[in-house]
Amino acid sequence: MTAADQPQVAPYDALLLLSFGGPEKPEDVVPFLENVTRGRGIPRERLEEVGQHYFGFGGRSPINDQNRALLAAIREDLAAAGIDLPVYWGNRNWDPYLADAVSEMRADGIERAAVFTTSAYSSYSSCRQYRENLADVGAEVDGAPRLERLRQYYNHPGFVEPFVDETVRALGSLPETARDDAHLLFVTHSIPLAMNDGSGARGGAYVAQHLDVMAEVVEQVAARIGRTPQHELVYCSRSGAPHIPWLEPDVNDRLEEMAAEGVTSVVMVPIGFVSDHMEVVYDLDTEAMATAEGLGMAAARAGTPGTDPRFVALVRDLLLERAAAERGEVPVRTTVGSLGPGPDLCAVGCCPNPRAPRPAACGVDS
Repeated sequence: MTAADQPQVAPYDALLLLSFGGPEKPEDVVPFLENVTRGRGIPRERLEEVGQHYFGFGGRSPINDQNRALLAAIREDLAAAGIDLPVYWGNRNWDPYLADAVSEMRADGIERAAVFTTSAYSSYSSCRQYRENLADVGAEVDGAPRLERLRQYYNHPGFVEPFVDETVRALGSLPETARDDAHLLFVTHSIPLAMNDGSGARGGAYVAQHLDVMAEVVEQVAARIGRTPQHELVYCSRSGAPHIPWLEPDVNDRLEEMAAEGVTSVVMVPIGFVSDHMEVVYDLDTEAMATAEGLGMAAARAGTPGTDPRFVALVRDLLLERAAAERGEVPVRTTVGSLGPGPDLCAVGCCPNPRAPRPAACGVDS
């Protein structure tokens, strides 16, 4: 491949993988949760209670190992495509921290980097807070490179298609007598109602985006299995003060209702998550599966994209798309479903900080 044939990533000279982070040993658990909840006044006793989820897995969250695998896969994918670009990794809440990654980038002479976050949807927690993190690190690290977040990708085929395959696989894993009547429960992280109401440019984007992905997955699954399964969106991982309303129903509550309605088999599809981290392996594989078993329901869980080659290639696609736009070109923006591609730069005031007004990104967004 000649230089002229290589995909063009200018004006970017690096890519940053930005994620949530997680503890890797028991003594990390409570300090990690303190990082996550800083400024919210949550007592240590409550953090230790939540920490039991992690202690049940040896005090180690799967997320950092999953990000290491994704980082390696992205580097391999870019190299195979003829793209010579360094890829860094930083977290919001645990080592390797974002500030350390950006300091390394500065030392390496990086001037402008595209940022891929491991969160596909629009809300304060899943989008704007990462942009605030970028603003903070830009102020914290003297001489930090310019950091530009790539657009939300919930409706990119590289994210959606792995869920289609996994849903079909999970249906096929049920006992033969349970497959034809199995209901699909599409599961995502619950957030406060007010956060959903403020999500996106016009509000309500978080739920609307999930419903769009659900509809697309169901349509493709129906084409594969010859029927349209009953399906709905449910939530997991609710936290926070009991008096604050969050999105419902909880997956466990809905399983109990479905059993009372006569439903005998279910497939849980975790469309809110890019990999099998703690909310998946505890909230679904541990709690929800135990609920289903106790109700006598046949249950299976679809996998997440993880390092599926289509999801890894999605990162490259978004990088090249944004680079072309920054060069003044008009790139093709690949999506499925009905909502179309999201913007490169978020609208002023979208996904507001629920505690205090904050800048949204370092020099590029509102």
